[in-house]
Amino acid sequence: MKTNRILAPVFYSIIGGLVVFAFTHFMAKEQTQTHTPTFPKYDSVPFSLASFTTSTGEITDFTYAAERTVHGVVHVKTKATRSQPDFSFGNPFYDFFFGPRQREPQQISGSGSGVIISKDGYIVTNNHVIDRADNIEVVLNDRRSFDATVVGRDPSTDLAVIKIEAENLPFIPFGNSEMLKVGEWVLAIGNPFNLNSTVTAGIVSAKARNINILSAQYPIESFIQTDAAVNPGNSGGALVNLRGELIGINTAIASQTGNFAGYSFAVPSSIAQKVAVDIIEFGEVQRAILGVSINDLNSELAKKYNIKELKGVLVMGVAEGGAAEEIGLKEGDVILEVNGVPVNSPNQLQEQISKYRPKDKVEIVVNRGNKKKQYEVVLRNMRGGFDVVRPNEIVDVLGAELKEVDANLQRRLGIRSGLQVVKLKDGKLKEQGVKEGFIITRVNRTNVTTAEDLYQTLSTLSGGVLVEGVYPNGLVAYYAIGL
Repeated sequence: MKTNRILAPVFYSIIGGLVVFAFTHFMAKEQTQTHTPTFPKYDSVPFSLASFTTSTGEITDFTYAAERTVHGVVHVKTKATRSQPDFSFGNPFYDFFFGPRQREPQQISGSGSGVIISKDGYIVTNNHVIDRADNIEVVLNDRRSFDATVVGRDPSTDLAVIKIEAENLPFIPFGNSEMLKVGEWVLAIGNPFNLNSTVTAGIVSAKARNINILSAQYPIESFIQTDAAVNPGNSGGALVNLRGELIGINTAIASQTGNFAGYSFAVPSSIAQKVAVDIIEFGEVQRAILGVSINDLNSELAKKYNIKELKGVLVMGVAEGGAAEEIGLKEGDVILEVNGVPVNSPNQLQEQISKYRPKDKVEIVVNRGNKKKQYEVVLRNMRGGFDVVRPNEIVDVLGAELKEVDANLQRRLGIRSGLQVVKLKDGKLKEQGVKEGFIITRVNRTNVTTAEDLYQTLSTLSGGVLVEGVYPNGLVAYYAIGL
C-alpha cells in the first residue's frame, strides 16, 4: 500500500510528460510543413512557381548577350553648321541704311549610336542621327576613333548606313524580328547622355506599332515596342535578343519630357536588314509597293462592306497601273496574308511588303465576299515599273550639276536652304527654261537642302512636279516638269 502511494505519482508524472512531449513534437512538425493555400473559385487550378527560363529552355542570363554585342555598338558624333537668321540693330534708321546685322553660322554638335553589321566597317544608324551632318565621327567601344562617310539614307524608315575604313571589327548578326514574342526579354545597347556602352533590359511590350513620328512622304512604321530604358543618345543603337542577335534599331521614346518614361520603339530587323542590304548593294533602297490605299478593319467598315470576320487589312482604293490592279484587287477586299504571314493592321502589311524588291513575286490571301482567294502578285517600284533604282538616276534626268547654297547667299536672299544649278545639260530643267544660277528651294512643297534630299523627294514622285526657287537677283520662279 505504501509502495503504491509512492509509485502512483511517479507513474502519472511519466504519463503526463509523454503526453506533453508528443503534443509538442506534433505542433513543431505542423509548423515546419509547407502550407499550400487554397483560393476561392480556383481550387481546381494547378499552381506552380514561375520558371526562370527562356522559351528555348535556357536559363535567363543577360550577361551572354551583353558581352557578345556591346562591342558591336558604336558612338556616333556629328557636327553641322547652321546659318543664323539676321537680326535688327533696334533702330529703324540704322536698319534702313545699313541693313539687318548678320550673324555668324552656328556650329551644332550631336550624338547617337550605331550598330556594326559587317567586319569591314558598315554601320547602321538612324537617319535623324546623321541628317545634314558636315562631319561624322565614330568611336568604337575600344575607344578608337574613325571618320565616317554616308553610304545612303532612307527617311521612310529613319535608317541610314555609314562606313568607316577598318578591318576585323566585331559586328552583331541580324536576327529574325518576326519570331519575337510579346513578353520576350530584350536588351537595348547604346550611348545615352554620352555614356558609352550602356546596356538596359526589358521585354517586348508590343509589335507593329505606328506612332506617327516619321515625316517622309511614304513613312513605314511598324515598331517593336519595349520597356527597356532608352534615352537621348540611344538612337541608332541595338535591340538584341538573349542569343545576341540584332532584332531592332532603337529609334524613339514615348515621353513628355524628352527622357525615358516607360516605352521605347525600335525598327524591326526585318526592315532594317533589307534597307541596309539595298543601300550597300545599290546605293538606294529598292522599295516595292502593292499599289493600294488601306485602312484598319473596324466594326463600322465591316458593316459597310458586309464583312463577317474582323481580320486583315481593308483595301480602300487601288492605284491605276499598279500591281494590285493587275491581279484584280478592288475596294472592299481584305488582305489577310502575305507569303503565309498574317497581317491585321496597315503597319503589318507595310512591314511585310517592305521586305521585298520590285519584280519579286508574293502570294497574298484575300477575303472577298467572305470567301478566301489566293493571288500571286508581282510587286512594282514607286514609279510603277520593275527596274532597279540607282542613286542620282532621277537627278540626272533633270540635266543639271547642283551645289548647296552657301550661308552668305542664303542670308542675302532670305532663304534657309537650297540647291543651285551650277551647270545645265540636256534634261527636264533646260527644257522648261531654267537658267544657270537658279536655286531650287522646294519640290512639290517639300524643302530641299542637299542633292540627297532632292533625290529622295523625286524618287517617290511621278507625273507633273512643281519646282520652286529663286534666282540670285531675287526673282522668284516656278517650273512644272514631268517625270
